[in-house]
Amino acid sequence: MSNAQDVNQAVEAAEKAFVGWSDITVKSRVQILLKLHALMRDHAGELADLIVQEHGKTKQEALGDVNKGNETLEYACSMPQLLAGRVLEVSRGVECRDYKKPLGVVASIVPFNFPAMVPFWTMPIAIATGNCIIIKPSEKVPLTMNRIMDFMKQAGLPDGVVQTVNGGVATVNALCDHPKIKAVTFVGSSKVAEIVSKRCANLNKKVLALGGAKNHLVALPDCNVDMTSTDVVNSFTGCAGQRCMAASVLLTIGPNPELMEAIIRKSKALVPGSAPRNVGPVIDQQSLDRMTGYVANEQHEILLDGRGWKKDKGFWMGPTILKHTSKDDAGMRDEIFGPVLSVYECKDKEEAIAIENGNPYGNAACVYTSVGAHAQWFTQRLSAGMLGINIGVPVPREPFSFGGINASNFGHSDITGDAGIEFFTQRIKITQKWTPPPAGEASWMS
Repeated sequence: MSNAQDVNQAVEAAEKAFVGWSDITVKSRVQILLKLHALMRDHAGELADLIVQEHGKTKQEALGDVNKGNETLEYACSMPQLLAGRVLEVSRGVECRDYKKPLGVVASIVPFNFPAMVPFWTMPIAIATGNCIIIKPSEKVPLTMNRIMDFMKQAGLPDGVVQTVNGGVATVNALCDHPKIKAVTFVGSSKVAEIVSKRCANLNKKVLALGGAKNHLVALPDCNVDMTSTDVVNSFTGCAGQRCMAASVLLTIGPNPELMEAIIRKSKALVPGSAPRNVGPVIDQQSLDRMTGYVANEQHEILLDGRGWKKDKGFWMGPTILKHTSKDDAGMRDEIFGPVLSVYECKDKEEAIAIENGNPYGNAACVYTSVGAHAQWFTQRLSAGMLGINIGVPVPREPFSFGGINASNFGHSDITGDAGIEFFTQRIKITQKWTPPPAGEASWMS
């Protein structure tokens, strides 16, 4: 568990490394990232096994964690093309141009649920643009990032360019408060995201703090039942529901017994374990207690109860489906962060929009329909930063950036893609004019 002195030591090493790292060409920086990409690809199985061991994901989910992180690394390897500035003659003899300059030392505070992917949302873009970054992995899953640091060393990354510090609240506060850290990113709960955002903003740091979610899926009467049911189950049970893009609430427009029967049947078919199509454990006892507490509060009908799942080791919660008659139930409002789906029958599309718009978060929302005009009506009215049409986990991929709105995002940017480049750089603008030599005066051009 690192302390403020460790953070200060890391900042000093990063400052020292920044001089040389920012001075080399972006092409030279990317050459090292290309080697890192190859190492991540070649050791994907090893990293996935480590994620399974320390986190509990299934092997398939762990491989997805590694591969999605490597996709952002691939995007960063295109930085020689992405970082080009602009130039324009804005007036006779006057030219404006701009370029993106690295900030210096930056920090990234990441959660437990994706030990490889989320650190790679920031790290490749930050260092490809010339910054040095300090990453604080979750104290619940420190081993994966530790192993990745070995690969960074093998790829030839200079000492100090990327470092990790471990720990909890004290380490986070030290990163936020350090006067030489120019920017901070955070991914976690909305409560902590708001605290981090305000703490950094008060010190005039660039800050991007992504918070929690309560993602709504709206199933229209014209949806494809087989596709929708499969998609909904995958969305709310994948990664044991421990992801900010997981389905939380299913809103049906009117009764849809065929869809509900299919969702319950497919959820019942899932079993605990680490095989590809199984559901893994949740992260710890505290998380499990929170989930079971919501199920036990008797504000709803339990259509499927996952509290009976048991294995020899670990913290297990099976797929759980709750039917609500009040949109004000705790399960309809709060982020549970587990394989728990709340279902509510809306009388019409306007009620569905009112419920979705009324939740404080704004990460993801999806609509299931077979009619394009119906999809367009909803996407124009849903209040979330990432929308899906017949897709339960609408994660955009590079160059499109990841990020929600409302209480899911305390900042002024997204975290990956082109928005990530903008966040980790300072746009420098130059306006220049050169006057010709006086008439008749000799010069080398005469």
